[in-house]
Amino acid sequence: MQDLINAASSTPPLYYAIALIIMLAGGTVAFLQSRTSAARIQGRLDGDTGAGAKMKTAKPFLPGFLENLGKKTAGVLLTSEEAKSALRKRLIMAGYFSKSAPYWYTGARIFCLIMPQAVLLMVWPGFFGHLATNYLVYASLGLAIIGFIGPSFYLDKCISSRQDEYRDGFPDMMDLLVACVEAGLSLDAAVGRVAEELTNRYPNLADHLKILTLELRAGRSRQDAWSSLAERLGLEEARSLSTMLRQSEELGTSIGQTLKVFSDEMREKRMLTAEEKALALPAKLVVPLIVFVFPSLLGVLLLPAVIRMMWVMAAS
Repeated sequence: MQDLINAASSTPPLYYAIALIIMLAGGTVAFLQSRTSAARIQGRLDGDTGAGAKMKTAKPFLPGFLENLGKKTAGVLLTSEEAKSALRKRLIMAGYFSKSAPYWYTGARIFCLIMPQAVLLMVWPGFFGHLATNYLVYASLGLAIIGFIGPSFYLDKCISSRQDEYRDGFPDMMDLLVACVEAGLSLDAAVGRVAEELTNRYPNLADHLKILTLELRAGRSRQDAWSSLAERLGLEEARSLSTMLRQSEELGTSIGQTLKVFSDEMREKRMLTAEEKALALPAKLVVPLIVFVFPSLLGVLLLPAVIRMMWVMAAS
């Protein structure tokens, strides 16, 4: 019995942390499985099958928890309608169109702010208990800043990656629009056709074009619909296209000719961008060449001579 007590007292704190993480993970998985099973059983008892059962299935635990947390704390982070509108605009640009997206984002920020603090308080006594309390305060502040700002950086990263896709697909979209309009389709019908063609290559851009088609079918004016598309994409090219279409309607010029001129400009801009990247490539390769390639090359060229000189010196 004494040996077991001594062995337990000599167990490193790492084992306790691993055991705690395993228990938390197991409990979370069991809880989620129980919620899913309960929702499925309740759906069968209610007589729902197929699509009806899927519609009444409970939300996953984490999104539902984040949404509820965001609704409770939205008054603290989103203090005005301007802040809510700006946040919703950023979320739409990042690809989150749900009405609950602002609450999910707010809940995620609060969760990332609180959860690392709880983990730090559990881990600190076992691993860093010998350090002064000031270090605990500094670590807590650092984790709080990272956890609170991290979701914003992630959202900016999503926006940047989607804008790169939009920028790559915009010239192709313009070429297809020109082809459809010159084939006899109206501009509104051409947008729907182009959205179908771009679904496989640029799915996110196609989604925005489908939203544009739905807005036009719902009765929204063409100018407002294209301006809304430009705001959702966040591209200067989309804003220029919206302005050109508005001016074309006001002045009575041909929309097909306007689209053709704009498509030629987009194609030329894509070529200039490719040339710019090609010219910048040698400058970007300087550091890898100096750090990795040149030392290896010098080693391969000089090592035989160095070994030969060592043999000659040893023989003499």
